[in-house]
Amino acid sequence: MSADSPSAAPNSPGVIDPSLRDALFARIADRRDELVALTQALIRIPTINPPGDVYADCAALIGRRLAARGFRVEYVRALGSAGDSDRYPRTNVIARIEGPRPGPCVHFNGHIDVVPPGQGWTVDPFAGVVKDGRVYGRGACDMKGGIAASIIAVESLLDAGLLTAGALEISGTVDEESGGFGGVGHLAKLGYFSKPRVDHVIIPEPLNVDRVCVGHRGVWWAEIETKGRVAHGSMPFLGNCAVRHMGAVLHRIEEELIPRLSEKRTDMPVVPEGARQSTININAIHGGQREDHDGLPSPMVPDRCRMVIDRRYLIEEDPDAVRGEIVAILDDLRQRRPGFDYDLREILAFLPTMTDADAPVVLAVAAAIETVLGRPAQRVVSPGTYDQKHVVRVGHLKDCIAYGPGILDLAHQPDEYVGIDDMVQSAKVMALATLGLLAGGAAR
Repeated sequence: MSADSPSAAPNSPGVIDPSLRDALFARIADRRDELVALTQALIRIPTINPPGDVYADCAALIGRRLAARGFRVEYVRALGSAGDSDRYPRTNVIARIEGPRPGPCVHFNGHIDVVPPGQGWTVDPFAGVVKDGRVYGRGACDMKGGIAASIIAVESLLDAGLLTAGALEISGTVDEESGGFGGVGHLAKLGYFSKPRVDHVIIPEPLNVDRVCVGHRGVWWAEIETKGRVAHGSMPFLGNCAVRHMGAVLHRIEEELIPRLSEKRTDMPVVPEGARQSTININAIHGGQREDHDGLPSPMVPDRCRMVIDRRYLIEEDPDAVRGEIVAILDDLRQRRPGFDYDLREILAFLPTMTDADAPVVLAVAAAIETVLGRPAQRVVSPGTYDQKHVVRVGHLKDCIAYGPGILDLAHQPDEYVGIDDMVQSAKVMALATLGLLAGGAAR
């Protein structure tokens, strides 16, 4: 085995020259300030979803940088996807560079969209403030710090002349926070996440720097609409209040369904511990007159009330039964409650996903974590879905995991941040894991 061409048998540990590995790690450490600056630059582009602000600007920042390093860069707009318009184009960027010899392709995928900042910040959410060894900002943790770390990792490999075979790809994709249909979902349909183009996918989501995330729970989102009859608010007995009907639905969910869900436990290594059970969240609720006016409402009995539910379920559960639990409550109310009627509309649904424990990308990243951090990697499952669902379901590529810097619990919180040391360490892990995957094994 030569120093410039590390190799290993498939699914087995491999060893690279320690001096080569240490030189690679030193390159990454020396680029610490550049890693911080890139993270700040990404945060300062407020790619808020919804509605999908300035996606093209963020994609162009990534594309220009990688084009200057010799990558072939493509911009792919998801025309016709949910939310896409000329004002808010769903613009994705994909960059690829190939070595001098054929070999596998390692793809790093990061979503560029962020959720709205919300209230409670003590710093400007889009300034990229550096303080106490952290970079603060909306998307710092989820997941622009991870994107920056993957770019630095790949650039360091190129600088060291270690792309001797195979190919490297980096993508910045949109709309992950709203399902990923205009991002990885769209690209997967076009073949960007399938063999023979791509062999291994690493998504730098914030699952903590010592964890390999092998999958996620299932999700079923639905909108329930209760129906009533309009009447004058001073004579509600002449109407049929849809909000009261929805209150009955909420009561049954609270008193019956939630206790049953708390008893359903999984063998999936879901983190945090509270997510190892089935859960349901009331995502939104609205009944009666619209609120987008300054005047007083008119006295009306509401004839419509809508509620969005977010049901997360376990690999041991039957997806049809998940839906059936809600339908059973609604049908029972229809029989028992005078005037009760409803519509049920599915918004999205994804099955639970879990990559095999001995998959090449799992072994490679786990081995790299142990080498870089000096402790065994944890294998975990995410409480919420991420774009692995599209890679597996549409791209039919199972060798996919999430790994990146950032603390999971900080995602979507005010004063979100990513630790600078964690970004440096994760970049080392990504670089070393990539070496192993390009060589067909797990480098150490």
